[in-house]
Order: sequence, then structure tokens, then C-alpha cells
Amino acid sequence: MFFKIEDINIPKWTQKNEASALLSEVAFVNWNSGGSNSISALFNFEGALKYRYKHLIWQNLVITRYGINKQENQGLRKTDDIIDLSSTLGYRNNETTNWYFSSRFNFKTQFTKGYNYPDDTYVLSQFMAPGYLYIGGGLEYGKNIDKFSVYFSPLTVKTTFVLDDALANAGSFGVTPAVYDSEGNIIEKGEHIRKEVGILLTSAYEAQIFENVMLYNYVGLYTDYLNDFGNIDVDWQINFDFKVNSFMKANFGSHLKYDNDVKTLVETDVEGDYETEGAKVQWKQILGVGVVVAF
Repeated sequence: MFFKIEDINIPKWTQKNEASALLSEVAFVNWNSGGSNSISALFNFEGALKYRYKHLIWQNLVITRYGINKQENQGLRKTDDIIDLSSTLGYRNNETTNWYFSSRFNFKTQFTKGYNYPDDTYVLSQFMAPGYLYIGGGLEYGKNIDKFSVYFSPLTVKTTFVLDDALANAGSFGVTPAVYDSEGNIIEKGEHIRKEVGILLTSAYEAQIFENVMLYNYVGLYTDYLNDFGNIDVDWQINFDFKVNSFMKANFGSHLKYDNDVKTLVETDVEGDYETEGAKVQWKQILGVGVVVAF
């Protein structure tokens, strides 16, 4: 994702930014098979800033996405929403080794409220509810670290923020829920922060598999030492970018997640009332064609 630097003995910054808007639309006029008119848009910005000098490498990445969908006879709905900031500092002993001593910072949250559509009265999530912060250190392997890397941290602190009173009281995303008396009154509010200490393993891979077709793959695995050790949080993203020309591209992506702290909400027989069940695998798929600008 970064530009190649041939002389590592010269301090150098490299930067790459990319903004895109992917659109899809379906319209029907007297279509005998039936259907619903719809339009979708996905806005994306990715920025990368890298510093390299001798055996030191510092990589910074920001990813933001926001998607919306409008179908006939329905209100505007959110389809994608992410803020992802990361920074990795690595140092190796000499030019011949592919192993780096690395420290990593990663923060994730979202822009706006999320709902269990079509019910838009119960808020499932919002900005900083949740927010995830990972800070740790370990070893990273990368023969060509810009294209392929494997990072292992035996000590990573994961902090989950739920800065919303209703979600914190409900114990969403693994925080300690509120304590109620026999009449349903809160006698102790739910906690807004949950901390874990565990093992983090990630792998990132980028390759050109065909002419004008790029593959991006990321896998993250995390388990906590103290709470359910061996119960692994999974974050797997795979994206294919199809370049049409300098200003147009198509994108196909898949995002699979599993987090035992994210419970499933199921509506009860009482309208507007929900109960929680166990965690389930989360999966999202994106396909779009649109305009891209690199700067």
C-alpha cells in the first residue's frame, strides 16, 4: 500500500490517500416480475503515512467508511459505518533479518447510531458505543513488510468503551451491566469501560492476482488471558479491487467477525421488547462500482 523506498539510509516519509464513492441502483417500470426501487452509496477514505530510516519503520493508517441505502417505501438506512485508526512502530537489528520488534496501537468505532432494522426505536450501537482500543507489543515478520506481515503480541491490552448509559446498563459489548432492585430501579449503574489483557495475532497480505485486480486480506485473532482464555475474537476481511481506469473501480468485499462479548438481540412476544442470546458469527458483504481519487 506504500511506495517502495530503495535507499533505507535516507530518512523519508511516504504518503498515500484514496477517496472513493461506490454506487448501486435498481429501478423498475411495469416490471412483471415485481421488485422494489432502491439506491445505495458507500463512501470510503483511506490514508496511509509511513516513515522509514535505516532499521526503523513507522506506519500509520486511517480508514473511514459510511454506507447508506434507500428503498422504495422505506426510510434511509445505514449499511456500513467504521472509523479505524492504527499505528505500528517497528525496529529490526540489521538489513538481513525479516523480524521486527514492534509496538501497535489500534482504535475502532463508528460515526452514527445503529439499529436492528426495520425497528429503528432500539439503538444497538453508536459513536464510542462500542469503541475498541488495542495497545501492545511483540514481534512482526515481513520479508516485504508493505505487502505481507505477520504480527504476534503476547501482551496486548484491549479496552472496550460503551459511552452510552442505556447500552452500558444493559451490559452491551461485555461491560458489567447495571444492578436493579426488585422494582426495576437502578441501584448501581452499568460500567462504561471493560479492560482485557491477552494475545493478539494478525496477518495482512496484499497482492496483484490479475492485471488491474488487487487482493487485500486481513486476519486478526485475539484471546483474553483472564476471561475465557481460548475463546477467540475473530476479525477477517478480504477485499478485491477491480481497476477500470484511473478514476473508476469496482470493489467486492467480505467481512466476518466473531466476538463472544457481542450478544444477539432477539425480539420477544412483547412488541419493542428484546432479550439477549449467545454470540453469533457476524458477516457482511459489499459489492459496488464507483469513482476513486488518489492524492
